[in-house]
Amino acid sequence: PNQISVALAVVFILNSVALLIFPYIGQVLNLTQQEFGLWSAIAIHDTSSVVGAASKFGDEALEVATTVKLARALWIIPLSFVTVLLFKNKETRVKIPWFIAFFIAAMCLNTFVPFVQTISAPIVLISKAGLTFTLFLIGTGFSVKVIKSLGAKPLILALALWFFISIVSLLVIMR
Repeated sequence: PNQISVALAVVFILNSVALLIFPYIGQVLNLTQQEFGLWSAIAIHDTSSVVGAASKFGDEALEVATTVKLARALWIIPLSFVTVLLFKNKETRVKIPWFIAFFIAAMCLNTFVPFVQTISAPIVLISKAGLTFTLFLIGTGFSVKVIKSLGAKPLILALALWFFISIVSLLVIMR
């Protein structure tokens, strides 16, 4: 639980920083709307932070960022199945996470069953409340003491990876 709290806190902090500085960096580097949208979708972890940063930069950046980020999120499904196939063996049974099955079912129901679309708004509201409550519970376990108990390595690794992905993706996009 402590590791999860710290991991989520680091991700939230880095997303907040990106939300504030990415649009400024994009302007300083004179990125186009498309370049910024692509960069934010690749380098910012959380979809809501991607949307926030891109919307500050412009409408076209928002459209590109949202499309790319959602496409990346959808790749979770086939990659999960490929991972199961790659790592399965006769001795240990690889389990597909239940949330992936629910995600696929919800996607299919909302797309192909008209009745579900009429009740999807309350379901989305309940889902958001549940997610918020879960994150709150995880967050209550987060403190400076917890960070100190885990040491500096996780924070340094997170920062290093964030800078690496941000800089390398930006350089590739600007090329």
